[in-house]
Amino acid sequence: MSLVIPAYNEEERIAACLTAATEQTQPIDEIIVVDNSSTDDTAAIVRRFQREHPDASVRLIAQNARQGVIPTRDAGFDAARGEVIGRIDADSLLAPEWARHVRHRFRDQHIDALTGPVMYYDMPFRRFGLKADDRLRKLLMRLNREYRFVFGSNMALRASAWRDIRDEVCQDEDDLFHEDIDLSIHLAEHHLFVGYEPNMVCGISARRLDARFRDYSDYVQRFRRTYRAHRCNRHLETVPQAVLYMIYPSLHGLRHLRGRHGDQPLCALPERVPVLSGR
Repeated sequence: MSLVIPAYNEEERIAACLTAATEQTQPIDEIIVVDNSSTDDTAAIVRRFQREHPDASVRLIAQNARQGVIPTRDAGFDAARGEVIGRIDADSLLAPEWARHVRHRFRDQHIDALTGPVMYYDMPFRRFGLKADDRLRKLLMRLNREYRFVFGSNMALRASAWRDIRDEVCQDEDDLFHEDIDLSIHLAEHHLFVGYEPNMVCGISARRLDARFRDYSDYVQRFRRTYRAHRCNRHLETVPQAVLYMIYPSLHGLRHLRGRHGDQPLCALPERVPVLSGR
């Protein structure tokens, strides 16, 4: 099993990300950090981590041909040696049992890709947020029977599935789409099944909520642009867009209030993440 981590200017968070990835109850065979022309110390921190953890199987590769998450993600997927390839962001914190749950679900040969819920580790009420996120993703899975979507910050797919869609995923050079939705649509077009594992928990940052509404809205509108570029059912875009618009005022305000009282240290995921029922 491989884990791909695209990274651009993540010097503040990449060490914590790698620590969580290397402290799994079942070790990940290789962890690939793909540096996308970072101008800070991201690459240096990864190299230091490699020296300090020589048994962790951390690889650092560079993708400098083009700026963006898609070519960086693709370079990591192409370099991966595992039969299953996980993918998270460089500010993510994997729950300790993440790899075990991923391995277990991929024993089912019907599963071609897998996704799970996320916990916002730098927000209050993290357990409540995790349960809410889990319920929303289950709802989206039920509503979108034709297109079941992976979440780019917490996903895994078979290497064989990646090879099937490798030459078809959109490169999105104008940076208009949600790259994980694009990837999911191509999986669906090849009749490759996306499963959902509620115990495949990954912590992510809520820092996107710090953005001004105009910038946040542009992010939300990526749903509309991605679906319509692929001529998908337009109703698919409405649920996630509505949810993201509804949560912005209160959570943006909470983030602003938190900032006024000084930054809090990043909160790691609890050692025992609550088990979420259902599939």
